[in-house]
Amino acid sequence: MCGLAGILQSQARLQEAELTALAGAMGDALAHRGPDDRGVWVDAAAGVALAHRRLSILDLSPLGHQPMRSSDGRYWLAYNGEIYNFTALRAELEPLGHRFGGHSDTEVLLAAVVQWGLEATLRRCNGMFAIALWDRREQRLSLARDRVGKKPLYYGWAGDTLVFGSELKALWRHPAFDNGIDRDALTLLLRLDYIPAPHCIHERAFKLMPGRVLHLDAAAVAAGAAAHRPAQAQVAYWDARERMAACLAAPFAGSEAEAADALDGQLRQAVALRMVADVPVGVFLSGGTDSALVASLMQAQSAAPVHSFSIGFEDSDHDEAPLASEVATHLGCDHTELYVSGADALAVVPELPAMFDEPFADASQVPTALVARLARRGVTVALSGDGGDELFFGYTRYQRALRNWRALQCVPAPLRRWLGRHAHAQGEASRAGGLAALLAEAGATGIGDVYRNRISRWRDPAAVVRGAHEPATFYSLPDPLQGRGGAADAMMLADFTTYLADDLLCKVDRTSMAASLEARAPLLDWQVAEFAWSLPLDIKLRDGITKYLPKQVLRRYLPDAMVFRGKRGFGAPVTQWLRGDLRDWAGDLLDPRRLRQDGVFEEAAVSALWQRFGQGERKWHTHLWNVLMFQAWQVHWQVQRAQVRAG
Repeated sequence: MCGLAGILQSQARLQEAELTALAGAMGDALAHRGPDDRGVWVDAAAGVALAHRRLSILDLSPLGHQPMRSSDGRYWLAYNGEIYNFTALRAELEPLGHRFGGHSDTEVLLAAVVQWGLEATLRRCNGMFAIALWDRREQRLSLARDRVGKKPLYYGWAGDTLVFGSELKALWRHPAFDNGIDRDALTLLLRLDYIPAPHCIHERAFKLMPGRVLHLDAAAVAAGAAAHRPAQAQVAYWDARERMAACLAAPFAGSEAEAADALDGQLRQAVALRMVADVPVGVFLSGGTDSALVASLMQAQSAAPVHSFSIGFEDSDHDEAPLASEVATHLGCDHTELYVSGADALAVVPELPAMFDEPFADASQVPTALVARLARRGVTVALSGDGGDELFFGYTRYQRALRNWRALQCVPAPLRRWLGRHAHAQGEASRAGGLAALLAEAGATGIGDVYRNRISRWRDPAAVVRGAHEPATFYSLPDPLQGRGGAADAMMLADFTTYLADDLLCKVDRTSMAASLEARAPLLDWQVAEFAWSLPLDIKLRDGITKYLPKQVLRRYLPDAMVFRGKRGFGAPVTQWLRGDLRDWAGDLLDPRRLRQDGVFEEAAVSALWQRFGQGERKWHTHLWNVLMFQAWQVHWQVQRAQVRAG
């Protein structure tokens, strides 16, 4: 897997030793992502430095060391991820005259860039990656990210210097990165529980979006520093909306049986590619459809029992361990489960700010961290089932939103407009159900408006963050597909581009990397995604059965009793925590005097919900958790920056 970091100065000021030390410190902040090797490369005359921390997965020898130079000397590369089809790319490149000293995918990636250029190479790659590439001839830095957003990449300005890295902790190591809180971005955390790309919790800092490339030279860095924003746009080499629209325009024309055969074949190939490693490989197994499907396809293609891992919770409605154990036993996996107490889970909470670096409030981050630690005891790579819900209509909230949207379309437009004008005044009361909830959706002009209400935490977050204006996101669009697909497709697209990348994949990346574990998601192979987009809705949702087609494939490997059972989800009992062991911790972070002194939140709004929660109103735990995650993060960030300033 790995971590990368680097610097590009608008003017080359630092001597080689200074640049090497600074870039090295930024890279060392990511040692958990790459405990096996360390590398730094600098060109002081150009004002550029690349740092890398390596988790050895392919070619464990020094021949996989990074940053790596291309054979012609033009490029230097620091790269985080895996190119799963590197063997096929190597077979294309060898007849063209390229020679390879080792068998790492990094060497193949560099040769491909030499042969075809960066963007053409990215379109050929099937993998997960974040890339920093320095072109010595053009004196240009290129930052790139995989199609789906499995691997992270932050960048921002420290004074007039560009800094970048896999996690914010690398950027914090630069003495001039005194970038404050972006209050507009904070409103997105309150609405969504995470901050979607390209936004970042810091001013003058950004996330590279999935499927994008950003090209920067010294002049662009200087212009970006002066303008407080990127001087050049992130360029798409793959765009989910355009690809979905193209797939919908050329739908799958075969029978249901042919669709099941095609999905089975594509998933088998995707799983097989992700089982390639020079270290032990396992699977996260929850017992749900997606992870069970991945485990089934792994075991079907493995001569030895597949290592599977699950977490169980004592005295909890969120316990899926018995389901996972049944699946593992049927498949013949080498299964490991660990039952954890509430105290075990709560012990993770203080570690969350350091683990995520940016405020992040999906509470399933806690069990995900625990299962990653469990898996790392036995393997270095673990496959996950992420992506099935977004591709195959797996969430019950999709059905509710469709039902509400159809009902609203029966209401005369003048009445809907009148109701919509009164909706904003309801604020957070829309969480209470009844008329307030109806008003929250009544003014909808498209499925996107209805769906945003279904997935929002704080309904009016700009009213809670002082001096903030909420930025637009994919969820702000009445129709994310712009008329090129149905309402169901539009919701799945919004989640694929936003929730999947910036919540689910962020959660898996940070928790797995904190344990020096590589996580791979075969359902998110881009070819599987495009096949899923070509399928009609009635093969994803039939007679109330969600993920209908994947379940038909799963029936080939598991008995129906294991396939057709209720979805429990991978959650955390936040209400129980905040009323129990975390009550004092939360009360301290939400103290009105503290909120007033910080000057970030409107303390009256937050305090009112904390009081109502304490009086027994259960629904406010989601609102409170994202405020708490920001408050805890803010303390951690301030301590980290103070340590850097102290030298």
